[in-house]
Amino acid sequence: MKKPIKYSPEVHERAVRMVLESQGEYPSEWSAIESITAKIGCASPTLHGWLRQHERNTGLRTGPTTAEKQRLKELEREFKELRRANEIQKLASTFFAQAELYRRLKS
Repeated sequence: MKKPIKYSPEVHERAVRMVLESQGEYPSEWSAIESITAKIGCASPTLHGWLRQHERNTGLRTGPTTAEKQRLKELEREFKELRRANEIQKLASTFFAQAELYRRLKS
């Protein structure tokens, strides 16, 4: 499987701007997208996704903005770390409780 190509934010912005500026020259948005992808070197669905995300970021379309997606990723990462720490604390608590019980039985 091919590793996906990472495009810089500048390439995203330039490609989206090119589509928005040239839409009137094409019969459809998709035609404009296909023309720009030939110049940029990315796939049409990729640029289509960038365009939709731009629309969400600017309030033209409903859905999560880039900042909201980033925040959600951070919260999910933090939640995963907290869950792992909680599991470690539970295991440690069980260990020490068993050790205390064993110590009392031995006395």
